[in-house]
Amino acid sequence: MQKADTSFESKWPAVHGTLQKLLYQQNVSKAEWHDLFAAVHNISVWDESGPQKLITALDEVITGYVKDAERRVMQHQEDSALLKAYIVEWKKFFTLCEYLPKPFSQVESTLGVKMHTGPSKKSAKESRYVTKIMLKAWNQNIFMDIKHRLQASAMKLVEQERRGEPIDAGLVIGVRESYVNLSPSSDERLRIYEDNFERSYLDSTETFYRTQANQHLNMRGVQEYMEYADKKLKEEEDRAKRYLETKPGCNSVSKLVARCVDVLVSAFKEAILQECEPMINEGQTERLRLMFSLLDRVPDGVQPMREALERHIRQKGLENMVASAQLILSDSEQYVEKLLDLFEQFSSLVDRAFSNDPRFLTSRDIAYEAIVNDTSVFRLELPTKKAAGGKTLPESRCPEQLANYCDMLLRKTPLSKRLTSDEVEKRLKDVLLVLKYVQNKDVFMKYHKAHLTRRLILDSSADTEKEEAMVDWLREGGMPAEYVNKLARMFQDVKVSGDLNQEFKEQLRNNSQEAMAETVGIKILNMGSWLRPSERIAVTLPRELEDFVPRVEDFYKQKHLGRRLHWNHLMSNGTLTFDSDVGKYDIDVTTFQMAVLYAWNSRRHDRISFESLRLATELPDGELRRTLWSLVAYPKLAHQLLCYSPEVSSARDFNPATVFWLNNGFCLVKNKKVQKRGKLNLIGRLQLQTEKVREEENEEIVHLRVLRVQEAIVTIMKSRKRMHNAELCSELIRLLARQFVPSRKMIKEQIDWMIQNDYLRRDEVDMSVYIYRA
Repeated sequence: MQKADTSFESKWPAVHGTLQKLLYQQNVSKAEWHDLFAAVHNISVWDESGPQKLITALDEVITGYVKDAERRVMQHQEDSALLKAYIVEWKKFFTLCEYLPKPFSQVESTLGVKMHTGPSKKSAKESRYVTKIMLKAWNQNIFMDIKHRLQASAMKLVEQERRGEPIDAGLVIGVRESYVNLSPSSDERLRIYEDNFERSYLDSTETFYRTQANQHLNMRGVQEYMEYADKKLKEEEDRAKRYLETKPGCNSVSKLVARCVDVLVSAFKEAILQECEPMINEGQTERLRLMFSLLDRVPDGVQPMREALERHIRQKGLENMVASAQLILSDSEQYVEKLLDLFEQFSSLVDRAFSNDPRFLTSRDIAYEAIVNDTSVFRLELPTKKAAGGKTLPESRCPEQLANYCDMLLRKTPLSKRLTSDEVEKRLKDVLLVLKYVQNKDVFMKYHKAHLTRRLILDSSADTEKEEAMVDWLREGGMPAEYVNKLARMFQDVKVSGDLNQEFKEQLRNNSQEAMAETVGIKILNMGSWLRPSERIAVTLPRELEDFVPRVEDFYKQKHLGRRLHWNHLMSNGTLTFDSDVGKYDIDVTTFQMAVLYAWNSRRHDRISFESLRLATELPDGELRRTLWSLVAYPKLAHQLLCYSPEVSSARDFNPATVFWLNNGFCLVKNKKVQKRGKLNLIGRLQLQTEKVREEENEEIVHLRVLRVQEAIVTIMKSRKRMHNAELCSELIRLLARQFVPSRKMIKEQIDWMIQNDYLRRDEVDMSVYIYRA
């Protein structure tokens, strides 16, 4: 009796009636809802074949309902009406998918397909099996029949919106949501959506813009087309975020954007790039920014823009430098300020046009480095003894000009006097900025050290703190350590020398030589940091100075045992008082100038030949000529200190018979008025180097570069063991870039030398591969 009451046949009519009410949204009482749970439970538990019969009957009922829904949808022919009807039916059905399976949970349990993940956890849907039946019925009876009409209608609405017509966006969204929820499996959902709605949306978008883009480009031109393309890309991205699936794991929006980029940008890449160079030349930064934003979406799209920027910077930079070559070649301030102005222009262009994108900053740096190191206009020669046939190594003159400009800022000059301390610091750091792009920094350090030596010897530094700070900035900027350390030791020497000078003067005062203590000063410096032995030049000093020399040596020997003093008159200077027939003048002179002038100390009106002056001073021929020329042809004087005969055009034209005499009518003229008192500086840029020394320094630079290349090769090969020639060259340049950039010829020569001396050997199979020999 119990078995008959719980059979499928006896319970199904009541279950069927309640199901019909649920499907067609009729009122279901609480008692009917409870009875439905009880009936399904009894059938599943007590009727052995009941669960399968329930599933089969449920499938038929749901299929019947879905077919009724299909008929209601298909009654509408107009696209919007069709979409509205479908969405209404879908929403009702999807809601049923949430509630209808609940009473049938016992069926799933009995059939052994319940989706529990643990004893205390239940799946999101209590009966996934019933949900599958429902969604399968919808797929087979409605979706498969009208999906093409649904997609076509939805795409028509989207196209109308693209053309500016108002639409009901909810219809497109509703269709999309139905596609996404057509399967209980998340993976299956995305597959259905991607294979149908997403594909249709992407294809229709591409088709629409292929025609539109061509028409717009042909009618409006490239520049207006870029604005159109940028606007449409933004619109389509925003539209895709509304109409396409954006859940994690779904990349529909990025696919849509990629399709739009292909149609709107990639297809017209060449036409767009043709406008790039003219825009850069004309400084059209807003349009360049727009072009950059478009082409940056295309693989390697900005590379031609980078190349165009590099060409522009090189061409414009060199044109600017060539146009003002005559001015800036002789004026370090103008040269450096021109370089800084160009850097500011190019940096501003990259900022405003490319938003300081690192790739374009790199292009700016590459092109600017080419300007800074260009040798076609501003060429410096490094003559060496080894240069065959008189040939020289060409270098950019930029390092020399930068060092000269630093000297103008750090020395007491009109430039440094009119600038504040902060302005001087800013300009020095600007120099370091340009120096970063200089390839041969060792040349800069050579000239900077020479200028620093002059400033420290002549006490002409405008600010000692800035001098020492400059050394720290050079160290922070990555200058070679051996150069920077020498500069630091020079400051230490000056401080120690100052203390020795005070002690020496105190000793003179104690020996009742007050006058000498007030008129003389000594600088005792370390030869290793300041100069080399070959820089010492013999000269016959005036008697007053000759008597002074042994006193200094005796004083120093009392302080230090085992050390020797080497007098360097090339770096010495002093002040003479000259009484002419017009007035009395204090003249700052070098020791060589002093030695020449003292030849007339006791015979003011005599005429002395070049040969006699050579014998009297014992100066080398070149130094004597240079010294005499500074006394007979000083460019800033209306009246020269010495007169000579016969007239010559340069110091090289002096001969042994050339006669010199003191200009007793010498005077200083200021504002066209003769001054009876005054001071004159004839030291100028104190000559600290002889021709021989300059040649030695050039040799040293070249030799040191050779050693640096060899050292770098050993360092690299010791860690890598074997390396291809191209890789080794690149690594060498990267490693040595802070000091200088070795030429390919130098690298090849040093590799060959190291192979010959058994540091390296070539691979037997590939001759371009080197192997380190421990």
